[in-house]
Amino acid sequence: MAIEKGKYNIKAVSKMLGIQPGTLRAWERRYQIVAPKRNESGHRLYTEEHIKVLKWLIRKVDQGFSISQAISLLENKELNAEPPQMDKEGDRSGALSNELLEALLQFNETKAHDLINQAFSFYTIDKVLIDILGSLLLKIGHQWEEGKITSAHEHFASSILRSRIGMILHSFPHNGVLPKVIAVCGPGEAHELGLLIFTLFLRRRGFEVVYLGTSIAEEDVDTVIEIVKPKFVFLSCTMKSNVPETLKLSERLAETYGEVHVGIGGFGIDTLTNEDKTKYEEFIPGSSTNEWEEWIRERLQ
Repeated sequence: MAIEKGKYNIKAVSKMLGIQPGTLRAWERRYQIVAPKRNESGHRLYTEEHIKVLKWLIRKVDQGFSISQAISLLENKELNAEPPQMDKEGDRSGALSNELLEALLQFNETKAHDLINQAFSFYTIDKVLIDILGSLLLKIGHQWEEGKITSAHEHFASSILRSRIGMILHSFPHNGVLPKVIAVCGPGEAHELGLLIFTLFLRRRGFEVVYLGTSIAEEDVDTVIEIVKPKFVFLSCTMKSNVPETLKLSERLAETYGEVHVGIGGFGIDTLTNEDKTKYEEFIPGSSTNEWEEWIRERLQ
């Protein structure tokens, strides 16, 4: 097979892709993502395959990935991956989420990671975290609560999803102008994946988040608030049995720290009656990213 010859110089590639030549050279030098041939004058010449790779990487960066994260996806051979089959609503994410759930329940770690890589290749970070992994967490939570899956299934799925979420949790820079946030699970909670996803949502928007996770004594939460002096404290509650104590804690924190806005969420909070949701609506940011953003924006004013 003939080797494809380079035909685009770096100036043409820069104009074609909207990327500065210096940035392109830096990517090549640091990550060895493409290896353009040199002509007799020593100038780089890029092939069509090089252009394809660079376009894919730039699209991932535009979607919110860092270049190193995009490179990692590329190394997992997702460039030419076929999208999952469309579901009835024309959205592939639902079908992919179902495939991922099946892989997790079969304890198939390799396939689970492949599907997560595929999701990150096709969709933005927010889409994967909220619409795919977020909805998957709800399904797993429902099935575990109803006794349809074992604790072994729940723990295995959680470990896989947590490892992938943790890989990108600290990769987003924070905006020094925005106030600090504390994210912590409610009393008695041992499930933190929902909180992790919400934390990623906040980090994506530039908030500096002090993530405390699970098994934090209530008095220790007060200690962190007094040191950090946050604008927001978000509590996550997955288990229905832990809802009363989570609500009690949210009320106490709001009363004790008048300048702090307390938000609560999670599967457990979703099970509240309409009457209780109305009673505690000041603490409930909602269930979609648009609702979260509106709730936060109103309290930043």
